[in-house]
Amino acid sequence: MTGTCSTEQAKRRHPAAWVPTLYFAEGLPFYAVNYLALYFFQDMGAKNSLTTMVISLLAIPWTLKPIWSPMLEMYKTKKFFVVLTQFAGGLSLVLLGLLLNLPDSFRYTVAMLAVLGFCSATHDIAADGIYIADLTPKEQAAYVGWQGAFYNLARIFCMGGLLWLVGVFGEKFARAHLAAPLVHAWMLVFAAVGLMLFALSLYHAWMLPAGGDERKSESIAQMATTFWDVVVSFFKKPNVLFLLLFIFLYRTGEGQVIKVGPLFLRALRSSGGLELSSKEVGVIYGVFGNAAFILGSVLGGYFIAWLGLKRALPWLVLILNLPMMAYWYLSVALPTNPVLITAAMSTEMFGYGFGFVGVILLMMQEIAPGRYQTAHYAFANALMNLGVILPGAVSGWIQSKLGYTHFFIWVILAAIPALILSRFIPIRGGAQTPSRIAAAQEL
Repeated sequence: MTGTCSTEQAKRRHPAAWVPTLYFAEGLPFYAVNYLALYFFQDMGAKNSLTTMVISLLAIPWTLKPIWSPMLEMYKTKKFFVVLTQFAGGLSLVLLGLLLNLPDSFRYTVAMLAVLGFCSATHDIAADGIYIADLTPKEQAAYVGWQGAFYNLARIFCMGGLLWLVGVFGEKFARAHLAAPLVHAWMLVFAAVGLMLFALSLYHAWMLPAGGDERKSESIAQMATTFWDVVVSFFKKPNVLFLLLFIFLYRTGEGQVIKVGPLFLRALRSSGGLELSSKEVGVIYGVFGNAAFILGSVLGGYFIAWLGLKRALPWLVLILNLPMMAYWYLSVALPTNPVLITAAMSTEMFGYGFGFVGVILLMMQEIAPGRYQTAHYAFANALMNLGVILPGAVSGWIQSKLGYTHFFIWVILAAIPALILSRFIPIRGGAQTPSRIAAAQEL
């Protein structure tokens, strides 16, 4: 038995070989749907209220993950679903780029983004399942910062590099007197992301661990029984309702800022925005701001490992939300100095990254552990996303009523319930270990 364990350890892929690329691949479609598409619809002339509503509706698959996440516990391996959804997501993005030239392309754009959202949400379930199953609790804490860093490196790539390229290609096509230069620029950008997902699917077909044994349910009755067991066992977890309430409220303020903030950066000064170009946003917000996010994610992970999740949680909520005052300052001062704007955005993004890792680790170590860790993590993750989608769906309407300055004060106030609850969250310290560790203990 010891020899078997040694052989398995020898064959085990080092987390550094797949955690960064896995979460970069997880972030690409997410940010394409939830962020890059914000700028796309804005360039196509859509109003803020319509844009935030459409993007929030497109995010529904991340909330509905509990419906099909148990299926991933019944068939094939988690690696199979990761590779499949990366390939299918890449295909939908390439098709999206090709369909933009068609008349009334709006409906086709929304349809392809919806397919991409479903693929991405399914990918999240399987990818997180591999992370939880293959890493020990100590490794989970050590790599959670890197996980978040590379997930949001995709954000830099989308909102920095790709948005900058939209501006560059748009200007180039305009100089060439090409009809609808921005449409052609977006065609190239969406196709580029799709091809990158294709490449990542090939890499992960070779590199990823399986994330558990291959499974195959024998009958519909067995699948139904398993599904019911997944749901019932989830709600039997200690303090689960209290934890779910906190997870739902954790990102209430941020859920509104991430929808309206990017629109504020490019809105006309006459309407209270900064009136930045796509290239300026790509550099200031997409590169420096997201680099600060990555630094915050890494330091946040080490902060939790040093202080412990229970003691760190109130600080994480504060650090997540207080730097949003940078948006308020920008909306009042309306500066033109790019260095000042960059510093303000970097401060906000650092706090976002630092605080965000807290809710991720809470779900991994207090919600996920048990027999159905992949599905149970997906349940909690879906509720967290609902806590972003619902506020985000109405954020454009709230901003239109309050204006940008008062809106950014409102989002700070919206974080108060989570801050209060953070003092009372029961933390068991990740006492339940992933199934891989439980199996090793049985040996």
